[in-house]
Amino acid sequence: MMAGTTNQQRPRRTFLFLQGPSSPIFAKIATRLEAFGHRCLRINLNVGDQIFWRRGGAHNYRGTIDNWAAYVEAFLRRHSVSDLVLLGEERPYHRAAVAAARRVGAKVFVVEMGYLRPDWLTLERGGMSSNSHFPAESQQILRAAAGLPEPDWRRRHTQTFLAEAAYDLLYNLPNVFLWFLFPGYRRHAIFHPLAEYAGWVRRLAAAKRQRRAADRLIGSLTSASEPYFVYPLQLETDFQLRAHSPFNSQKEAIADILASFARHAPATSKLAIKVHPLDNGLIAWRRIIAQQSAALGIGERVIYLDGGNLDLLTQKSAGMVTVNSTAGLHALKQGKPVKVLGRAVFDIAGLTDRQPLDAFWAAPQLPDAELSTAMFRLMAASIQVRGNFYSVAGTDAGAEAIAERLHRNTVNEPGAFIDPPPRRKPEKRTIFSAQATPARNKS
Repeated sequence: MMAGTTNQQRPRRTFLFLQGPSSPIFAKIATRLEAFGHRCLRINLNVGDQIFWRRGGAHNYRGTIDNWAAYVEAFLRRHSVSDLVLLGEERPYHRAAVAAARRVGAKVFVVEMGYLRPDWLTLERGGMSSNSHFPAESQQILRAAAGLPEPDWRRRHTQTFLAEAAYDLLYNLPNVFLWFLFPGYRRHAIFHPLAEYAGWVRRLAAAKRQRRAADRLIGSLTSASEPYFVYPLQLETDFQLRAHSPFNSQKEAIADILASFARHAPATSKLAIKVHPLDNGLIAWRRIIAQQSAALGIGERVIYLDGGNLDLLTQKSAGMVTVNSTAGLHALKQGKPVKVLGRAVFDIAGLTDRQPLDAFWAAPQLPDAELSTAMFRLMAASIQVRGNFYSVAGTDAGAEAIAERLHRNTVNEPGAFIDPPPRRKPEKRTIFSAQATPARNKS
């Protein structure tokens, strides 16, 4: 298409929005797409979806999840949907919709919190992690990034925990109390919303004390001469963990990492395990980690942190091990070795450490600086936009940028769409393999 082509000359497309974040951003994206001349539709699966859409083009699905696949495919065909937009393509409803979209020839776009957070959003064509079309070969990345500028890393948009919590309540509480309006809806989350909120109340009550304790521990670790590694926990509900890793639960990942650290890490090294800042506290990670560490004989070498600055913790570390947390990108940006155990868009030879985990502890491999620079530039240019989900300015900016890229068909451009997807989804484990074996002395 010629550079001077006007918006009116572009073909009119039909965008179908499914579930997004508990945020007004999807409705704002639709408003901007309609200004470009496109048609925007929505299927609401629950009351929360209705609350955050509040505009035309909505259809309510009140049937069962068993009948959903047939319904959504018929909907796509009946309305000649050209583009599907959603958050979390591995949610059960969305998996069926994505499969249907592929059968009818509609493109799929996934919006998520940014890989380069805090004030970036992800927009990928086709999917994320195992489903991502972002290049996985170093030479492809270097070629695609040639000539791209260094992103402006200054933070532009902020959001508060209070705003995020308020939006979450506005989405979930009506689903709890008005469930009978959508009787067939099934939540993808592991925990009931009321249980999550009860857990959060308990966590918030102790937050200041935990943060002060974490700050003291981080200060002690960063000022000492002994090496230490960082393991950031992910949310148990995170689909990156649930769908794009070999682990059935974070408990399995913890057990594997602790067992490997006990057997193969230098005896003077420590492991700092930091709980996710949005963890609801319903799983007793501190107790689980303490018990397993004690059984392995490394209780004094494993440090549990509930709070504190992860970037500061990582700066002085010997490296990071992660299932597939975006915290790995922050470590790579600091030039730190990173070992990935699941599938991640940034798990690339020459960038992350491709040795087995057992070898990582003794000789962690640094990322290639040129490749790291190229990957961040390409990622920012092709699959990231500035914005957030929970502030007026952030959602306005994010919606504007996302609608512009969707309208102009520039998602994953320049040069960041490899077809078929270059990564494979890992097989899930059938047995729990990690065993508590005492640590060996290792110098």
